[in-house]
Amino acid sequence: MALDRVDQTLLELLQRDGRMSAQALSEEVNLSARATLNRIRRLEDDGLIAGYRALLARKALGEHVSVFAEIALKDQRQATVQRFEAAMVACPEVIACHLVSGRYDYLVRLACRDLAHYRDLTNTWIDDIGLGIDKVITSTELQTVKEFAGFPLMVRDDT
Repeated sequence: MALDRVDQTLLELLQRDGRMSAQALSEEVNLSARATLNRIRRLEDDGLIAGYRALLARKALGEHVSVFAEIALKDQRQATVQRFEAAMVACPEVIACHLVSGRYDYLVRLACRDLAHYRDLTNTWIDDIGLGIDKVITSTELQTVKEFAGFPLMVRDDT
């Protein structure tokens, strides 16, 4: 689907504030509220807008530690990969899991109560032979400089 500048602007605005009213959005893109809603519905139907979520204030939720784990698997067999990925999806402490290229296989971001909680969790994973984990290298977040705030949209000049 080709996006014009209005579509791109709507996506950028909704990434910043998913609760913007149709009226406010329509004023930003110089369309009627009805035309704006129709475009948003089309963007949703076309799968460009996958959903809406609340962004929680991490500090207000209480103390926790954010940890990045570089995880290498013992082998790349499909069964091993599927078991490992299913375990990551099922684990509530895992807030992101990425298959990556390089010296390890996965980069996993976790939110844990404390480092003991993280250690217990990863020890359980390592002890589970079925997960096929070879090693885990840990980095603890000291400070978040920039948090994910949405995907950049490249505005095309030819539309």
